[in-house]
Amino acid sequence: MKRLLVLTLLLFACFSVSAQQSAGIDNALLLDYYQNQRFAEAYNYLKTVYPEPVTDTKALANLAYTSRMAGKLADAEGYYQRVYDKDSTNIAILFNLGSINVSRGNNLRALTYYKKILLKDSANFNVYKQLASLSQNLFDTVTYNKYLVKANTINPQEPDVAYDLGRLYIVFKKYDKAAVVFDKAIQADTANLVLLKGKAEVTFLQKKYPETVNNCIKLMQSGEKGSAIINWLAISYFKLRQYKLCIAAFSQLSGNMQNESTFYYQAMCYKSLNDYPNSIVYLQKALVDGITPNAADYYTEIADAYGSLNQLKKSVTAYQKSLQFKEAPLTYYSLANLYDVKLLDKKLALKYYKKYLDSKPVPDQEQKYIDYAKIRIPELGTK
Repeated sequence: MKRLLVLTLLLFACFSVSAQQSAGIDNALLLDYYQNQRFAEAYNYLKTVYPEPVTDTKALANLAYTSRMAGKLADAEGYYQRVYDKDSTNIAILFNLGSINVSRGNNLRALTYYKKILLKDSANFNVYKQLASLSQNLFDTVTYNKYLVKANTINPQEPDVAYDLGRLYIVFKKYDKAAVVFDKAIQADTANLVLLKGKAEVTFLQKKYPETVNNCIKLMQSGEKGSAIINWLAISYFKLRQYKLCIAAFSQLSGNMQNESTFYYQAMCYKSLNDYPNSIVYLQKALVDGITPNAADYYTEIADAYGSLNQLKKSVTAYQKSLQFKEAPLTYYSLANLYDVKLLDKKLALKYYKKYLDSKPVPDQEQKYIDYAKIRIPELGTK
């Protein structure tokens, strides 16, 4: 019923046109088009009712609205522009022109229309909100900040602007200002989880750990259990020396959400609880996670490059570094060959040829190296 009433009122407003131009309108047909979202058909019908040249302002407004709803944005802009040419004081038309240009990706042109509204209504919240969004799209951070602040000043309880402004203050490390923005908006909507998350981040960054714990618990009780929230909660527990609660919080992170930082905090919790075996386990996990799994390969490539430059000691050092990360058979072979051929250190060459064979190289991939090592070991052993 409510939807029908709205549509009826809309049609009444849209089709209150001059007697000459409205005489042939079938309002029942148009209402059916609107109710069933058949805007393209409604638009085509209206064009038959209002043949060009259309001069009546309300007829142009009808065509503009219907063509816009039909997705004919270029047509809609043309009709709205013709209405604006007749009445440049019409703020609603300027809003429509601005919105259509946003939809068409013409942000600079949209800006001009919204700024024209400000000349007539300098305290229009929706205009400042749109201008902020457009400035962000144009990567104009200074103007984005200015319009967000203005919009928030006019309506500090509107959640979208409050969140965006609060986040902007966080980026610039103005945590106290961010807290004020979030607090004012939350007063109007205490169950807004987006605002509560922003507030939790601010209190965490302000090192207000008890408050952060309370905020994070509220979020998690409402079903918000993202990794950021769990991290803020767990680290806050750590700072409050509630080590068991810290470990329990981190345990809610799935394996792929754990990282060097989470492993470190858990290790320190276990250490503080005198659980040294678990502390060692998590410190080792932190070490592994903090180092790229390709480290061994990188050091091998560095060693090869030093070898090509005939900087042999650096090449040896790089190979040995590689072995610290992964004991790859070919690395042992490369070291053996370097000592054998270039450094002429037969003792170390023998040592690394043996390590190469002991590391169980795969015959299908390294048969020629295996054969050569088996030949050289007895030769070197007799020297």
